[in-house]
Amino acid sequence: MATQQHREATVGVVVIGRNEGERLRRCLAALAGLHSAVVYVDSASSDGSVAAARARGAEVVELDMSTPFTAARARNAGFTRLRELQPQISFVQFIDGDCEVIDGWLAAASSFLSVRTEVACVCGRLRERFPERSIYNRLCDREWSRPVGATEACGGIAMMRADLFAAAGGFREDLVAGEEPELCERLRQRGFTIWRLSEPMAFHDADMRRFGQWWMRSRRGGFGYAQAAWLLGRSGGSTHLRRLLRPWWWAVAVPLATLAALALGGWPALLLLLAYPLGILRIASSERGRWPWRITYASFLMLGKLPEWIGECEFWLGHSRGTASSVSFDYKR
Repeated sequence: MATQQHREATVGVVVIGRNEGERLRRCLAALAGLHSAVVYVDSASSDGSVAAARARGAEVVELDMSTPFTAARARNAGFTRLRELQPQISFVQFIDGDCEVIDGWLAAASSFLSVRTEVACVCGRLRERFPERSIYNRLCDREWSRPVGATEACGGIAMMRADLFAAAGGFREDLVAGEEPELCERLRQRGFTIWRLSEPMAFHDADMRRFGQWWMRSRRGGFGYAQAAWLLGRSGGSTHLRRLLRPWWWAVAVPLATLAALALGGWPALLLLLAYPLGILRIASSERGRWPWRITYASFLMLGKLPEWIGECEFWLGHSRGTASSVSFDYKR
């Protein structure tokens, strides 16, 4: 027991949220008994989140909303306050207010980082809390399933070395999306690695029940791809390039090629549109589970290329006008 308490005392937690309601209460309840500071950063909630966090013993930072909000800015503010409270913290666990840390994760992640000193950041398996409530929640749960081992980047829910995070300057606060891969790239350039463990890390409650929410979230993904490409350039590697170009292929190149061929060769050119069902079948064949789910998942993955392309265009247009940092993708509204 003493060993467990000592291990937990090296870990601080930063929670960010806005109007998460019962999700935030579950998040903080999962952290009850932690022998270290928990800092909650609130972004102008109107549902009593601040009072609820204080009642559960969390240190609260109320973010100044006169400056455009980004999750990066909220996490940095929480980390700054955490270090003020406990300068000796070795590791910081970042988590969103719609998530719950799974029992055992903090100990497993901090133990791994204590042994593997070349690893800067570690994440685990994120699970959707209610995948049965909507197809969009289930799609999120599938998205969280990633290969274990060395990886290019983590998401916003991860444990990082506090000293390295501070030395790197934290997240870039002007990034609306994609701040995690951008930071991970800077850490990798310093000679460190990012690691994904097989251990369950947290439950996530996306609470997506409408097509419009899924569409908005997909646009945010495309925006993040374009932003990462702009920031990382060639250092981003082939993975970032493929993510950037894939929406352009499916949302632009195939339709334009079909229209051009149709103008030149008539109706047989429509056969080019078979690329979509063939692409869906290719994705579905590599997926696990029953075929109805495979086809559904692959179809949404294909359809998602259109909002991703729109998101990329929004970034490039906003970047050219100097307004990219003011774009909002709050799909929970």
